[in-house]
This record gives sequence, structure tokens and C-alpha cells, in this order.
Amino acid sequence: MLRANRPLELAKFEGDDLDQTFHLGAFIDNKLVSVASFYFENHPLLTEEPYQYRLRGMATLPEYQRKGLSSELLRVAFPIIKQNLCTLVWCNARESAVGYYQKVGFEKMGEIFEVPDVGPHYLMFKKLD
Repeated sequence: MLRANRPLELAKFEGDDLDQTFHLGAFIDNKLVSVASFYFENHPLLTEEPYQYRLRGMATLPEYQRKGLSSELLRVAFPIIKQNLCTLVWCNARESAVGYYQKVGFEKMGEIFEVPDVGPHYLMFKKLD
């Protein structure tokens, strides 16, 4: 899902194995159906918060979408991020996913931009209470 019809290697990101990176997955009947990865990484345009996490690589298998799994992964991730003294999460959201991110409390920042070989995206962020 993350890189549909593309080589699996394109779903691996720099920083996947760093100590402060963490990955979450939702399983149904022992099948991994939804994933999200979080990287200790600041965005250069979001300078208000000194420590930030980046949400990257969130995807759910089509037959399990719209069942709340991604939202549940975020509910698990936010306390972990706050334990690391971070109060801001950001992501580059696909244009088609902006509504979802807004629904879970992210705000859009700036203009639409193109991620090569992936498509149009927006910078989005969420401040954690």
C-alpha cells in the first residue's frame, strides 16, 4: 500500500533503524494490516518546538481501511512521543489523505508540493497536549 506496485525497497526509509525511531503495527488474526513509523526528526519550517517526531510510512491494507486502525496507531504513538519530551508531530501528507489528518487533529501548513514518484503532498503537523 505504501508504495503500491513498486519495489518493496521503496518502503524502507533512512533512519528506520535508529534508536529513537519506532514502528507500530495493527494485527487482525495474526495478519499485519496497518503500519506507521515515527522518526525523531525536526522539520526546518517548524521551528517553534525544539524536539519533534516525523510520522512517515503510514499505510493500511485496502480491505481494512476506514476501520479506525490508523487512528488507533496514532493514539498509541502520541504518548510514546510525549515520553520523549516531544510535543509536535509532523508529516508530509498525500493530498488525498489531508482530510484524514485534519480529522485526527493535524493542521495543514504551506502550499502543496510534489514528492517525486509519489505525488502531491502537504506539510501537516499536530501539537500534542
